[in-house]
Amino acid sequence: MSKQTTINSRRGFIKSGALAAAGFMIVPRYVLGGKGFVAPSDKLVVAGIGAGGKGSSDIAYVHGSGNAEIGFLCDVDDRSAAKTVEKFPKAKYYKDWRKLFDKEHKHIDAVTVSTPDHNHANIALTAMQLHKHVYVQKPLTHDIYEARVLTGAARKYKVVTQMGNQGASGDGVRQLMEWYNAGLIGDVQTVYCWTDRPVWPQGIAWSKTKAEVPKELDWDLWLGTAPYKDYVDKLVPFNWRGWWDYGTGALGDMGCHLMEPAFRVLDLSYVKDVQSSVGTFYKDIFQRASYPESCPPSSHITLTFPKTAKTQGDVTVHWMDGGIRPERPAELGDNETFGDGGNGVLFIGTKGKMVAGTYGMFPKLLPTSRMTEVNVPQTIKRVPGGDNGHYAQWVEACLAGYGKMEVSSPFETAGPLTEALLMANLSIRGHDIERAKADGKGVDYPGRDIKLLWDNINMKVTNFDEVNQFVRRKYRQGWEVSGL
Repeated sequence: MSKQTTINSRRGFIKSGALAAAGFMIVPRYVLGGKGFVAPSDKLVVAGIGAGGKGSSDIAYVHGSGNAEIGFLCDVDDRSAAKTVEKFPKAKYYKDWRKLFDKEHKHIDAVTVSTPDHNHANIALTAMQLHKHVYVQKPLTHDIYEARVLTGAARKYKVVTQMGNQGASGDGVRQLMEWYNAGLIGDVQTVYCWTDRPVWPQGIAWSKTKAEVPKELDWDLWLGTAPYKDYVDKLVPFNWRGWWDYGTGALGDMGCHLMEPAFRVLDLSYVKDVQSSVGTFYKDIFQRASYPESCPPSSHITLTFPKTAKTQGDVTVHWMDGGIRPERPAELGDNETFGDGGNGVLFIGTKGKMVAGTYGMFPKLLPTSRMTEVNVPQTIKRVPGGDNGHYAQWVEACLAGYGKMEVSSPFETAGPLTEALLMANLSIRGHDIERAKADGKGVDYPGRDIKLLWDNINMKVTNFDEVNQFVRRKYRQGWEVSGL
């Protein structure tokens, strides 16, 4: 048997003495070879990369499934990871995920990735190349190209994948699907999705004040694939979301939660065109502030999706953030909540409307009096635990093996969803592309008035080439991963 085959086999033999030296109490399932051998533990051994912030809850939910052991933890910031490390004292701790994979890949069944957006793809793909199942926080990737690569890699390496948009496992989305499939609102050609995000600084200049790097933080590891910049205060652990080098703005934070219902209900896939308008700040009454490194304070994006088997024509999806929201439906009562108050999704059909909040929760037919008038049979199987069962579903599918169990947001569906919201961001970024005016007096912004036409097969905008530079970014030297 070759060395690589030994690494990849879930039943590769590892001497118990080596495990004891590593301090393990739980032996990975694939270690216990031999026909008919009954494992003392049939739990999934998981490495949690990104142990603070959202990573702490991801790891807790995976462990809470009852069928997973947290064998390893990895975080570039000891401060963020501290509580999770305390909760799982037997887990071996690393700062550098590359060293973790290099030294421990034989001892790992699956990996969770809960880092900032810009390091999702390189970590996830490396894990998949080692034939590890992966759970990756939303958005799946930072760039469109990365999303396409991970979508293909899930099939190539035959690993169980799940994106962290929990609403895909929720009851609300399934209720919306059943209503639509029953024809209660007719054919949908228009959907509105909106959020009160951002709740972090955006549309601002990068700080010119260099700050001292906290001793607990490895700044170079945190930057990872991103261009090198000096550390600035208040960027970590949360405010990175508003900077293009690291985050994907309000769309990245909430788009996978709010566009998911439209994708699932209408069977949407790839975008055919996108256009946008964005909010701006002004330095003074005469000068517009332009900060191309930062996401805008607000935006309204219009995406067109081709006709599907569940629609009679193309579908237009409106995305709104920064406090912008669609007109309140006339069918909604004066004191009834629109969406969930801060976020929502509205389906406008030829026979009626339906609305929901984040994750597709609180689904309602409009007017809400219809809720007591209709009785649609349940035809779609629910996920035990709903949105919180998203994690346990992935764990059980990993234990069963690739192709044996269904998951709610595998990369085959999470990839196209992620690409759609990143296409919206592509349009936003086109706004700040400058071009010298023909008369030599100042600059123009040609991307602001263009509807971007998308060639999905070749992953490029066909009518405004300047924006294609953002489809696939160049990784910082030393952080390249084969296949990306």
